[in-house]
Amino acid sequence: MPTYDFICNNCNQRFDIFLTYNEYGKKIVTCPHCQSKDVRRRMTKVRIAKSEETRMDSMADDFSGFEGLEDDPKAMGQMMRKMGKEMGEDLPPEFDEVVNRLQSGQSPEDIESALPDLGGTDAGGDDE
Repeated sequence: MPTYDFICNNCNQRFDIFLTYNEYGKKIVTCPHCQSKDVRRRMTKVRIAKSEETRMDSMADDFSGFEGLEDDPKAMGQMMRKMGKEMGEDLPPEFDEVVNRLQSGQSPEDIESALPDLGGTDAGGDDE
């Protein structure tokens, strides 16, 4: 059974409900929080699954011109943000921190010195 997301117009609470395809549009939906029937369907984000090969091909097309990025932190930040979105995976908050700093014009060297723990202890390889 599909799950449908709703928002109550009375109490503004979000909720989801299981409805069969036959029930959708016919069965009256009631808010489980306040029992109001004044609800609306909430549209959720759609994720499109791409194969690893398709994602890599798309990134190669988008980012064929890497020349000069080391001298342009804003362009580097834009490129990294696009790459992050193209990966289709949840990235750690540190990624957004670095990209935001790049897009504000901060150099990679300045970011590295401001966030010394960013790479972790094993970022350079084995310590043994």
